[in-house]
Amino acid sequence: MLSTTARTTLRRSKDRARTDRADLYAILDAGLVCHLGVLAGGSPMVIPTAYGRIGDTLYLHGSTGAASLRAALRAPVCVTVTHLDGVVLARSAFHHSVNYRSAMVYGLARLVDDPEERLAGLRAVTEQLAPGQWDAVRLPDRKETAATAVVALSLEEASVKVRQGPPKDDEEDYDLPVWAGVLPLTVSWGAPEPDPRLAPGIPVPPHIGNRRPRL
Repeated sequence: MLSTTARTTLRRSKDRARTDRADLYAILDAGLVCHLGVLAGGSPMVIPTAYGRIGDTLYLHGSTGAASLRAALRAPVCVTVTHLDGVVLARSAFHHSVNYRSAMVYGLARLVDDPEERLAGLRAVTEQLAPGQWDAVRLPDRKETAATAVVALSLEEASVKVRQGPPKDDEEDYDLPVWAGVLPLTVSWGAPEPDPRLAPGIPVPPHIGNRRPRL
């Protein structure tokens, strides 16, 4: 079960809340980019960034000089992942909406110093973006690792919110001669585009060429 705190308890549209931790994992695992919200220099900052999950820990990475990561270590942060599944078209302008799955995580990030955990975190981020890629490429060397900061955020305090289904119009509006329903949104991968400097004879590996979206 997900935690129930003042920050994770839904106060509006409570029927959209999900309390099963499996729902949190599914939303995070299906995503590619999260948004990291921090306070930097007294101002809010929201950074889109890659991430990865290992168990109940979320890993983020960036340059050791990144202001967002430094700020994440000084004060609580909020990380969100959202999937847009469709536009909900109602008979009235007021009841238009979207179908979506969203996860919100709160906490204080910690800098990962342990070499093995740092490498595992970097692997998780890479595999989130491109499953199978970590074992196919050159791994980070000492210089690259030293230039990269890895931070970890516990998934202990998190909330999940999901909207699905058709529009919910006022009862008196159902007879209006206005089309209503859902315009679904799907995501698909295009054909791989080789690097112009790719050496001849290197084929597209199956883990890239055969990739399908994680819904």
